[in-house]
Amino acid sequence: MKRLVALFLVLGMMLSLVSVANADSDYVIRIYSNSNSTERTNWLINEAKKAGFTISLDDNSVISGDTAAIQAANENKDGDLIFGLNETRWTQLVGGTYENLKVMDWTPSWAEEVGQYVYPGKAYGLVIQNILMLYRDDELGTKGEKLSFEHWGDIVDCGYTWYRQGKVGGTTNSNINNAMLFAYTDPTSPAGGISVEGWKKLWQYCAGGVFTGDSYGFEPLNRGDVQVSTFYSSSLYGMVDAAAGSSDHPLLGTLEPENWGIVDIADGTYYIAEYLGILDRAGRTEEETEVVKAFAEWFGSAEVQAAWADEFDSYPCNQAASAMIYDETPEIYTLENCSLKMVEGTDMNYASYVAAHSKEWTNIMTNLGFYWADASAAPAEPDWDNLDWSVLTQAAQ
Repeated sequence: MKRLVALFLVLGMMLSLVSVANADSDYVIRIYSNSNSTERTNWLINEAKKAGFTISLDDNSVISGDTAAIQAANENKDGDLIFGLNETRWTQLVGGTYENLKVMDWTPSWAEEVGQYVYPGKAYGLVIQNILMLYRDDELGTKGEKLSFEHWGDIVDCGYTWYRQGKVGGTTNSNINNAMLFAYTDPTSPAGGISVEGWKKLWQYCAGGVFTGDSYGFEPLNRGDVQVSTFYSSSLYGMVDAAAGSSDHPLLGTLEPENWGIVDIADGTYYIAEYLGILDRAGRTEEETEVVKAFAEWFGSAEVQAAWADEFDSYPCNQAASAMIYDETPEIYTLENCSLKMVEGTDMNYASYVAAHSKEWTNIMTNLGFYWADASAAPAEPDWDNLDWSVLTQAAQ
């Protein structure tokens, strides 16, 4: 159960200010992030100011999504710090994929509190997210039947109506695809390291699914338009709490669901963590760098991360922060994590494998026409036995 923490967090954040009381507010810390809804951006600017920091952070009306955030940081070359993104992007960032971005060596005092969500000496986890497959089990759903799959792709044979996204791009959409393709990894396959069977299964998911124009899959499930759907973990409980506002037959119950459940999938699900890292900005003085480090130390601390999690219904990587928020770990964060499983035939875990192949996967889906928004204009299913994967894995000319 979630704790009543508001007063405790206020006191904790006040205490955390002691360590940053000497922050130089004259230096404007330039931040890039995809975790930048207007509410999050305003909250962080205001709380940072109280702690003695001045920050510059664009909300998602200016920069939307992880691709836009990392590209803007790389092009502008003015960033002090990046937070958000996910393992795929951070693997690329730490690995030097982006020519103008270098992550500084840095180890905060709370480094050991984030567990496995760490790029040692480089970046540290803030928020845990995963992709969920949900279903209704009431009269508008499975009528009491529990759903259990071996793989995510088994949804195409489940016998129920499911919701699917309507475009290739986007962090959430990509992570749904990552979960779907996990069971079909094949390092020898020319189809982006995924077996052709895997691409067939993903096509069936698109072809048989329902797309109603909703941004994500919660609302179609909440209305009862579909029996099975996908959604991201952050904000789920808040959405369920407010579900009656947008449906005559809403989902009920948060930590103890009354008419919905999580599909039990043996493979687990694709987790990501949003990380925090400091950029080596050209021309920044040592004194200014210390200000940036002080901000990162403050922002990733247990007290501030607990306040962030409480405000935005997210789950912190920082174990001390999560203990301030929850008496026990919510079920949605106890699922098997396929992103950290090793891919057979490689020395990479699945998150690293995704990072290595994500561009190819995007090109394949774009070139073949996956995720059409208009069902009446659905493309013909590809002739799987006669495809030139060497062309399909490249960007369209």
